Amino acid sequence: MLCLDSVAQSYGDHPVLHDIGLTVRDGQLLCVVGPSGCGKSTLLRTIAGLLPAREGTITLDGTPITGVPDRLAVVFQDYGRSLFPWLTVRDNVALPLRRQGLGRTARRAEADRILTRVGLGGTARRHPWQLSGGMQQRVAIARALVCRPSLLLMDEPFGSLDAQTREDLEDLLLEVHGTEGTTIVFVTHDIDESVYLGDRVVVLSPGPASKIALDLPVDLPSERDQINTRGLPTFVELRAEVGRAVRAGTPS
Repeated sequence: MLCLDSVAQSYGDHPVLHDIGLTVRDGQLLCVVGPSGCGKSTLLRTIAGLLPAREGTITLDGTPITGVPDRLAVVFQDYGRSLFPWLTVRDNVALPLRRQGLGRTARRAEADRILTRVGLGGTARRHPWQLSGGMQQRVAIARALVCRPSLLLMDEPFGSLDAQTREDLEDLLLEVHGTEGTTIVFVTHDIDESVYLGDRVVVLSPGPASKIALDLPVDLPSERDQINTRGLPTFVELRAEVGRAVRAGTPS
């Protein structure tokens, strides 16, 4: 449902991505990992239509991306700045539904449904600044999911959270993905996280002009948990393979 054909990206004369070819099937959770500065976030912003590709084409459901497509949602790492502090949690989540022409009652009902889905059913009338960081990120995820997007892009969304909250949100994402079936492209710098979450892991080479260094299917059970899954020999092998690819060509 998502296809990148010979995509290149640069900032002025500085090349960032080169000859990226990638196909993501409907319902897949694809993790993108790579060394710092390799262009992971740039790749995500290019897919989102926030940056026009310098070369190549990107299609979503067969339609070329020339701007921000409908039925696409993005969750950034800086969740605090993406939420409106003067709106309640419910109204933050319901905000994207205005574009769909839903009335106020219908918007609120749908927001309440997805808030319950992400474990925030009792927070609808509170404001983002009254919530912990992990809860705020759940609000951001709920807002991304409320429109039932065809494609969800996530740019290191758990990177600034503590370890326990991060693990809780990883499991929430897997649960929601299994239920909603949304296609997800998830950017992370964390090798373990990429293997734990992904149906597939793509590793970008070091910059400048990063390419795809590894495209690895993740052969792990669909039902995963933080203790048992991470202890499986297959998980350890996959983590090592991704780690070698990430470190290849980077300074020691």
